[in-house]
Amino acid sequence: MNLPEKKAPVLAGLMLIVAVGGLAFLTSRDSVSQALSNCTGEEAPLPQVKGAVQLLFDLTRRRVETRPYVPVAHAGLCPFGVNTFLEQEVEPEKRERTLQMVKAAGFCWIRQEFPWEDIEIHGKGDFEDRRHEPHRSAWEKYDNIVDLAEKYDLGIIARLSNPPAWSRATGNDLGPLAPPDDYADYGDFVYAVVSRYKGRIRYYQIWNEPNIYPEWGEQPVDPEAYTELLKVGYTRAKEADPDVVIICGALASTIEVDYYPHGLNDFIFLQRMYDAGAGDYFDILAMQGYGLWSGPRDRRMQPRVLNFSRPLYIRDIMVRNGDENKPIWLSEMNWNAVPEGFPGGAPYGQVTEEQQARYVVEAYQRIQEEWPWVGVVNFWFFKRATDLEKDRPEYYFRMVEPDFTPLPVYEAMKEYANRPPVMYPGYHQEEHWAVSWSSSPAGAPPDFAQDDSSKWQTVRDERAVLGAYRMTRGEGESLAFSFAGTELDLVVATGPEAGQLDVFVDPVGDGKGADTGEKPTLSLDLRSDTPQFGVVKPVARGLDDGLHRVKIVHATQASGAAGPVGIDGFIVRR
Repeated sequence: MNLPEKKAPVLAGLMLIVAVGGLAFLTSRDSVSQALSNCTGEEAPLPQVKGAVQLLFDLTRRRVETRPYVPVAHAGLCPFGVNTFLEQEVEPEKRERTLQMVKAAGFCWIRQEFPWEDIEIHGKGDFEDRRHEPHRSAWEKYDNIVDLAEKYDLGIIARLSNPPAWSRATGNDLGPLAPPDDYADYGDFVYAVVSRYKGRIRYYQIWNEPNIYPEWGEQPVDPEAYTELLKVGYTRAKEADPDVVIICGALASTIEVDYYPHGLNDFIFLQRMYDAGAGDYFDILAMQGYGLWSGPRDRRMQPRVLNFSRPLYIRDIMVRNGDENKPIWLSEMNWNAVPEGFPGGAPYGQVTEEQQARYVVEAYQRIQEEWPWVGVVNFWFFKRATDLEKDRPEYYFRMVEPDFTPLPVYEAMKEYANRPPVMYPGYHQEEHWAVSWSSSPAGAPPDFAQDDSSKWQTVRDERAVLGAYRMTRGEGESLAFSFAGTELDLVVATGPEAGQLDVFVDPVGDGKGADTGEKPTLSLDLRSDTPQFGVVKPVARGLDDGLHRVKIVHATQASGAAGPVGIDGFIVRR
């Protein structure tokens, strides 16, 4: 049977579906329009119909493989990040006010550039800023940024890019963003930054958008050369602090295949990175997540269409290259609220400020509900120091005006991001941000460990899922979280001396469980003949499809099984 014959029944079925959908649209326009909007990301009728037809033809394409039920490192953290330009604020008071507003809006992270050209300014090993009087340490400003982030309990994703002119024999002839002549110079800079902030900054990003112009300078992009730069940055960062986590340069979504001047398709660029050995030199894969010309619910899967579903393709490439246990982080995400009739046009799409506010919240919600392999998502961007770029469309990605006047998207995120966290379907690690541990103080980091060995502690063990689990010997120690789904599994460590866990699903008293004298939903005896890790224990089945609460308690001595217990992950299904 030839290919057209194979497709004929499918196409006939698609035509029937379109006909039925058209009839439904005429009889129940509002509900159908909402349904089409939820799957095409379009709000106008004609684009919705066109999008629906494209969705139907997507059924004839190979399905991407995302493997939502495999453990993924660095994916269960608070997802709310925002890009900041604190280095451009002259007054420290404005930096602090920025972070006050960032924290109030519910963000947990800032993605902040530490530009090489602004730190090692005048020559190799020279960290003094002599561009203005009086001269001062080039570190002064960045020390202040790190201090303020700690003050407001915000994690930093430090982007290391923008080489100084002295790092190239031709200066800026190839553009100010071109890589250095000697990658070892970049490695030394990375080592200096990571050493200075050891124990204070954990996440570092090596470069930005290496697959498009002009981020690799006035020259063709080069996946193999970027991989070598990534290798150098990764190696030197780990030398300075073995506990740092390295994020590769964010891949820009592009369909270009001619290298110059626009760049190279992100799928091709990433595969060539893998072919060059890049998989050994990053812990997190980063990409950009702009919605552009349609909303966040656009589910069309077409390689030559840029929409919010593009991370699915990148995840598919990662899975096919054996990198399924690594997450994707979105370095930049937003919709462009450029004014109507803007002289520069709308090259990044165009939404109203009200649409922008709604789309951004829906984007975060879709990611949490559907993509458990995505970690931090960074809104682009919080604010600029001035309004000098008002004549450029990219200015209208802002969340707050330069004078700190908040836009609708700020208020929308403030309401959304401050809600209690929920664990959605997927395989999640024990440090998931929705989990509260009885002995951990509020706001404790995922790797928090008490000095008292009876409390919950993070234990590093290569036998555990992704190399770590949480353990306690303390009777009555507990954990609790809310989850959305119909099934819940607990991933545990078992052994000859292990204890027992009492599980309370939807307990009386808003999660108080055993404190009310309520009997557990079930009890799990974790004893086994030999130590085992990654053991999956079903704890809930057949629940209503909605929000549920679970509390898990280390059993008391009276149960006869009060040995240590280890939590190695959670699996939620719908």
